[in-house]
Amino acid sequence: MTPHLKDQLGRPLRDLRLSVTDRCNFRCTYCMPRDVFDREFEFLDSGELLSFEEITRIVGIMTSLGVRKVRITGGEPLLRRELEKLVAMLFALPGVEDLTLTTNASLLARKAGLLKEAGLSRVTVSLDSLDDEVFRRMNDTGFPVARVLTGIEAAIDAGFDPIKVNVVVRRGLNDHGIVDMARRFRGTCVIPRFIEYMDVGSTNGWRLDDVVPAGAILSRIDAEFPLEPIESRYHGEVARRYRYRDGAGEIGVIASVTRPFCGTCTRLRISSDGRLFTCLFGSRSEDLRERVRSGGGDEDIARFIAGMWGRREDRYSELRSGETQSGSRVEMSQIGG
Repeated sequence: MTPHLKDQLGRPLRDLRLSVTDRCNFRCTYCMPRDVFDREFEFLDSGELLSFEEITRIVGIMTSLGVRKVRITGGEPLLRRELEKLVAMLFALPGVEDLTLTTNASLLARKAGLLKEAGLSRVTVSLDSLDDEVFRRMNDTGFPVARVLTGIEAAIDAGFDPIKVNVVVRRGLNDHGIVDMARRFRGTCVIPRFIEYMDVGSTNGWRLDDVVPAGAILSRIDAEFPLEPIESRYHGEVARRYRYRDGAGEIGVIASVTRPFCGTCTRLRISSDGRLFTCLFGSRSEDLRERVRSGGGDEDIARFIAGMWGRREDRYSELRSGETQSGSRVEMSQIGG
């Protein structure tokens, strides 16, 4: 199978976002609002999740199609028992050049060393505010900022460098803390990435009025700590990078709403129950788990994935309109953002 796979818009397959669980111990309002994901919500049974062996086989097939970067997501991926074993299995695969994890860091203090030893390349932590009251309100579980910061410190001690911190900015809720977040991590190996509040899924009550544009985010930081743009590290990088003019590090902004980057999107997503999605805002998927469990050979599965990618023409953020926003879309908690 050729590794030079392209979709209908000429975009290669390079990145895989891999959800390992649909469960999370937070109830962030933009991802898993409590009024939807309540005590009665039915999460997947363990048998419905892809096993570590199934995941490893799938990723091995994906590398034959061009995948080089694998990001482990959730839900909250560290809720998946012995995740470090999966990391070791994926790290051993030829073709996996970058193996990363996105986490809320609630369990990172106890897991950082094990993950590093298993071969994890990098860690990204979700942290929407340094204001403890605001953060507790946003995660809707009363989880304190201090424990997330402890997890970040544990990751630093384990040797992860750099560490990225994702900050979803919502107007009137946490946007007053943008400069504080930049200040907190200046001069460290931690890179804050400020993300425009996105209309992922159908349950978070997204409104355009709640979006703080990337330009406004940059202006606030630049007024306090002058910035200058720097080049992307690789084709398809979602964050636009800026460094402090005084050399005290860098930040990033992810502007899916005001500056769509669909044209360079090289990402395929797998939900924890083995469904393939070609877009973060997708409403359609293909059942990969059934093909794996029904005895399909590696070449058959590779052809199936290649065919799906070859038909891909998604560009939701570029087309964002009443038509594209209608209907049911996959929830962020199912495919990890």
